[in-house]
Amino acid sequence: MSARLLKKVLKEQEQKKQHVIEEDEQDELLNDDESVSPDSGAGSSKNPFDLLNEGDDADEENADQVYADETSTRKQEPPPSVKNALNSASTSNNKSKKKKQKKGKEGSLSTGKRETPLDVNLEALALDIESSSQQSGLNKQPGFENFKQSKPSVLHVDPKYLNVENELRRIFGSKVVKSFEKSNQSSSSRQVRGGRRGNHHIRKTVLISPSDHWPRWDGSLSMEFLETKDGYHYFRYTHSSSYDQAQSAFEAAQAIHDLNGVASVLMYHPYHLDSLITMADYFKFVGEHQMSADAIAKCLYAMECAWHPMFTPLQGNCQLKFSHDSNKPLFKALFTHMKNMDRRGCHRSALEVCKLLLALDSDDLMGAMFCLDYFALRAGEYAWLEQFSEDYRTDTSLWLLPNFSYSLAVCRFYLEQEESSDADTTKASSADLMNQALMLHPPVLKKLVAKVPLKDQAWTNILKNSYFHSDQIGIPSVDHLINIYVEQNYLIWRLPDLQKLLRDGASYVIQTLEHNNNVAKDWTCVRKEAFPSNKNEYGHLLVQDFSDTVQTLPPDNLQNFMVDMRDPAHLGGHVVNPPAGGQAPALRDVANRNPLAVLFESLLPWVNYGGPEDGIVDENRVNEQGQGNEDL
Repeated sequence: MSARLLKKVLKEQEQKKQHVIEEDEQDELLNDDESVSPDSGAGSSKNPFDLLNEGDDADEENADQVYADETSTRKQEPPPSVKNALNSASTSNNKSKKKKQKKGKEGSLSTGKRETPLDVNLEALALDIESSSQQSGLNKQPGFENFKQSKPSVLHVDPKYLNVENELRRIFGSKVVKSFEKSNQSSSSRQVRGGRRGNHHIRKTVLISPSDHWPRWDGSLSMEFLETKDGYHYFRYTHSSSYDQAQSAFEAAQAIHDLNGVASVLMYHPYHLDSLITMADYFKFVGEHQMSADAIAKCLYAMECAWHPMFTPLQGNCQLKFSHDSNKPLFKALFTHMKNMDRRGCHRSALEVCKLLLALDSDDLMGAMFCLDYFALRAGEYAWLEQFSEDYRTDTSLWLLPNFSYSLAVCRFYLEQEESSDADTTKASSADLMNQALMLHPPVLKKLVAKVPLKDQAWTNILKNSYFHSDQIGIPSVDHLINIYVEQNYLIWRLPDLQKLLRDGASYVIQTLEHNNNVAKDWTCVRKEAFPSNKNEYGHLLVQDFSDTVQTLPPDNLQNFMVDMRDPAHLGGHVVNPPAGGQAPALRDVANRNPLAVLFESLLPWVNYGGPEDGIVDENRVNEQGQGNEDL
């Protein structure tokens, strides 16, 4: 609130108070003998400013509360007008003043507890005016006139399940997680002693939990609103000039396969997205999974800090199209983050990230639709998966996809066990769904028998049937999706109950085909109608990206990406200037670690290998590392 407006408000309030006091004195002279109840002047309505102070003691570590705090300023709710706020504040103060005078005359109790301080009202009034100005300024932007919250989406993301630590506590218990955290306190404390830490505020985010030793967010990214169309709000990331300079340096290093140059970009631009994703891939290849996950987490932290005030992706009403090059790093980072959660056993958190991936771009170029059923089954969200298959609108029915045709049968199987006698007779049974899946995509059976593996003699007899003998269907798109499904979901079929469901379904299909051969032709027509193209429409999705195995490269192959490191700031003719006030690097231990991983890790801005006390690098240790690298 400006000083001029503040003086005007105070002056109006004082005039109204003086006018009320004069009226009270006149009333007391005329009705001096009347007794007045101390509570008669108090209205029954609640002070609206009291609502501004509710919930201040909530736990900031709770992901649900963090999301509510960050998105509260994004909602389009009309704030109370300044006139109503002034009237409410002045009325409350005038009534308190009137009661105080009458109680003092009658010798009654003090009304100090009932009086609302003027400073509280003024502070609340300032917040209200500021909110009104922000709201009016936002509405002036093109496209925001009709910016309204849509109805709850089936892809609504629950923020409290995005926190991996919370799920680990639910799985292993708080004591186990605390014990693990204590075992890592020594290394964390050494990181803090490597430089001045804690001198800047780390913003709380929804997608990940940032570490205190991370560098300050440099603001090199931002997000702009594009349009509102069909109830969805479209956004796009934008880059600053300094980020474009770092991007040019990265592309120059990438052109000559210079991972040293990529790492040196991060020395001066610690939140350059492409460099972080590249280093995350490298650390994954050399087996440094924690460093890989840390780089991806920094990516997500930077991109969430750049979110537009009206960008509410967890509600499923915002679109961030993959076709924009500036948006692609978010999808890559989210997909890698989802797979990292899967490897840690946090399938409920991975499900929420998968829902977010699908909600951000309905075109689904990352293949989130082919992960969604797997994470839902592993997390036990059977009812949600069945509801999603009914509510989600696509060009074709979801049950025609190989992954959903089999997963919906598994989903119904577990729901039947939960419902017992209260089973819904209007829905198809798990046996019927399994029979349809085997009829529609028979090659899945042979691939599962080999991948799980299933070694019983009964499976050998089933595969001798001509309908299940082939491992390809003849439609490129379907064959590719079957490979993705088997690669990702084969673990589910190691359960004996599901193996029995699959075996019984295969036996039923064989018996049906023996009595009526035309059934196979009917299902062939269904496949061709659902997938008419002769091209692989999902060729951009790599089967290895959906695998639970981590690929590694031998040191000899990694040496092909190494170049001279003597001038790390010079990258293909581009010189990157370091920002002022850069953060000091943190200390890390190099014992019993991959020498190549240590070599590249030493170039990161938040890492060094100084002594634990003075932060000076030990020359003997450096020489030993150099000898180890020469041996490679």
